[in-house]
Amino acid sequence: MKIFDAHLHIIDPRFPVAENHGYLPPAFTAPDYMRSVENFNVSGGAIVSGSFQGFDQSYLLDTLDMLGERFVGVTQLPAGTSDEEILSLHEKGVRAVRFNVKRGGSETIERLDHFARRIHDIAGWHAELYIDSKDLVELKDVISRLPAVSIDHLGLSKQGFPELLKLVEQGVKVKATGFGRIDFDPSQAIRAIHELNPEALLFGTDLPSTRAKRVFQAGDVTVIQEALGDKEAEKVLYHNALQWYKIE
Repeated sequence: MKIFDAHLHIIDPRFPVAENHGYLPPAFTAPDYMRSVENFNVSGGAIVSGSFQGFDQSYLLDTLDMLGERFVGVTQLPAGTSDEEILSLHEKGVRAVRFNVKRGGSETIERLDHFARRIHDIAGWHAELYIDSKDLVELKDVISRLPAVSIDHLGLSKQGFPELLKLVEQGVKVKATGFGRIDFDPSQAIRAIHELNPEALLFGTDLPSTRAKRVFQAGDVTVIQEALGDKEAEKVLYHNALQWYKIE
């Protein structure tokens, strides 16, 4: 079964990396990533900027060039970034802006409403949120009004999962990623989200799984297949992401 890896990180020591909350990640280069997924039928993916990469674009553009046109970028940008810079990044394969509420390193959440709308108008990008779902109550009205949003790692916590489901009903996408980060059964969560919207879930390996309680393992793919059956799992593992990231 083909896989589009909708959430992966590349950590290349040739480019700027800064400590975040005292944590400095080990290297995980593009060749490291390709070796890690060599037993999977990965045909593309989304390279996601981490908190420790801040607003640096150099690593991302280098990685996009290295991995090829079936890979796209999810970057972090300050809200004052010019239209010209946004369009230049779009030409090079960037397709989303990330707000890292959990770890920082990105633009602040106070800029979410204005910047997410602006960047969607300019380049058609969506906003990606790394946020604990228990913190969604305060932001649900803003998020529900945005043109295009995804939330990472199944929302992380069981406590806020009902709020996440409310946003799924309103069109928000959810990444079925980081099973080693969450505090609940991913199978039940996947079925609940899929029942509300079969196009909502996007699978990703989350490699190299920095700071996760456990790293990605092959069984995470099996969890999705067993929860939904092969036909519906194919949407989560591949087709939904192609539509979301506008890949032909």
